[in-house]
Amino acid sequence: MPRRSLLACLLAISSFSFSELSLAGTITHHSFDSDVLERRYSYNIYLPDGYAAGNLAYPVLYLLHGSGGNENNWAVKGKLRATVDRLIEQGDIPPAIVVMPGSRSWWVDGHNEAAETAFFSDLVPHIEASYRAIPDRSGRLVGGLSAGGYGTVNFALEHPDMFAAAAAFSPGSYTPYPPPNSTAYTHPAFLDSNGEFDKALWDRLNYTQYIDSYKTQELVVPMYINSGDHDVLDIAYHAAVLYQALREHQPDRVEFRVVDGDHDWTVWSNTLPEALTYIFRFASRPVGR
Repeated sequence: MPRRSLLACLLAISSFSFSELSLAGTITHHSFDSDVLERRYSYNIYLPDGYAAGNLAYPVLYLLHGSGGNENNWAVKGKLRATVDRLIEQGDIPPAIVVMPGSRSWWVDGHNEAAETAFFSDLVPHIEASYRAIPDRSGRLVGGLSAGGYGTVNFALEHPDMFAAAAAFSPGSYTPYPPPNSTAYTHPAFLDSNGEFDKALWDRLNYTQYIDSYKTQELVVPMYINSGDHDVLDIAYHAAVLYQALREHQPDRVEFRVVDGDHDWTVWSNTLPEALTYIFRFASRPVGR
């Protein structure tokens, strides 16, 4: 074989071998008994390459799904594993754990279940007891889409001592109220005993209830916020209102993007790399135990 052809073959084999040996995390499904919910609490978890054979403790991202979704959405529709594998391999984010929990609510203590209390009282302690997770604020991040973005904003502003940073994808954080086509008007979390949308409950649970007290304390939660420019739920506008309120308080710790797209997975999966790269800047790196 001519030397030039042999060299080309060797380069091709080398390139194939490198791709085969590239970093690859794993996603598995689990559940545990939730005292708050009085049922099994399901979640998917991404563990980075080398987790099983090592002894490092990792930062954890809690990634919340949208209204009517479940713990599989980010893994399947959001193509999370491939994205996180690539970001870790490129050095854009550190090796990390990603928890994708399931919820029947808008991540609030609504009329159908105490989803927020279950998250903080059951899920976070379970993860930190079951996996090598960094068990403090510097090791926790939160993110979510739509209703999960609403939950993300609420969690970050109501519990700034819990999270190093947050990412709200097309958050359903409307003010004063959701638009008529929002699922908030039909979701059991916000329906009173008469099946009517409970405006008083929305007022009590929305981020507007927490933001003033958030601004009076010293902790700042850096936040990435985005929306599609053609979002059918008018989230580009409402997200801009949220962004401006935070920008006045933490001008160098909030990012806002309006990208081409609607209220869909094209927006969320395409912006996931930028969002994760931003929020992991504020998180701890893996540490020895």
